[in-house]
Amino acid sequence: MNTRRTLMGLLGGATLALACGLTATSAIAQEVTLRMHQFLPAQANVPRLVLDVWADKVEADSDGRIKIERYPSMQLGGKPPELMDQAVDGIADIVWTVVGYTPGRFPTTEVFELPFMVSDARAASYAYWKMFEEHMKDSEFSDLHILGTWVHGPGMFHTSKPVLVPSDLQGMKIRGGSRLVNQLLELVGATPVGMPVPAVSEALSKGVIDGTTIPWEVTAALKVPELVHNHTEFQGPALYNLTFVLAMNKGAYDNLPDDLKTVVDQNSGLDFSVFAGGTQADADGPARQAAVDLGNNIVTVTQEQAAEWEALVQPIYATWIADMAKQGKDGQALIDQARALMAEYEANK
Repeated sequence: MNTRRTLMGLLGGATLALACGLTATSAIAQEVTLRMHQFLPAQANVPRLVLDVWADKVEADSDGRIKIERYPSMQLGGKPPELMDQAVDGIADIVWTVVGYTPGRFPTTEVFELPFMVSDARAASYAYWKMFEEHMKDSEFSDLHILGTWVHGPGMFHTSKPVLVPSDLQGMKIRGGSRLVNQLLELVGATPVGMPVPAVSEALSKGVIDGTTIPWEVTAALKVPELVHNHTEFQGPALYNLTFVLAMNKGAYDNLPDDLKTVVDQNSGLDFSVFAGGTQADADGPARQAAVDLGNNIVTVTQEQAAEWEALVQPIYATWIADMAKQGKDGQALIDQARALMAEYEANK
């Protein structure tokens, strides 16, 4: 005979069932259901290639004792900028989100969002996890249990008219996905429009914006290549990147039995972060090919041509370092460490 108990509160909505055998030799096994919430459709690349892969592995490694319910497209309610608080408050047990949707709250992550900072998503995701453990785990993210930290592949423009040089953006309303991306857009002459990525399709179709900044991989899920037909990519370092976290409610994690904590731990951390960032970047290729197949115009800014762009956005570095100083953080040291860790990854891969 089994007894089942539902524990709420600190568990953040996780349901644990305690199964007790009648014989003296029976082991006590707990079963846990965790709700994972995020903002993209289930068929988009990140849910399909990263989040589902992670969840399936956790379920398998726990011999089915952990069940992860997946809620795409904000099905548990709220808006994308609320996801971080949903994890803190236990509305969801696990969330995946763009850190920049809560501007100013997790400032150290922005070191990887500086323009022309990142050349490789795997290297940046490696550096991000290392710096998370040293600088962010017990401060900015102290009210969450972080499972993974990563960045996407190169951020770029998708626009209604071709963009090669900054002056081409004059008078154009361009969606940005973070505080620093909006600063970048303003410096290169565009009018920045902040909005979470799920709103991009409708905004493009209604002419609310003339283009958007996103990496290739998410364009298919948003039907961007059907809505605008010009895409501007940059050789060399990326125009920008956004940072992500897979975050867990602290109570939900803390209340797991030790063996299930081990399952979660073994599927989280540095290796998972590199996998997630690399997988997201690898998905750029097929999405780019889909735009090519549609006959869309792909503009390539060479590294030499990118010098004009880099000069215009360079003030973001000084502004960010000054912003960090106000918070008692050495922004230049963080930039130097991020670059050193990315180089370390590249040297050892």
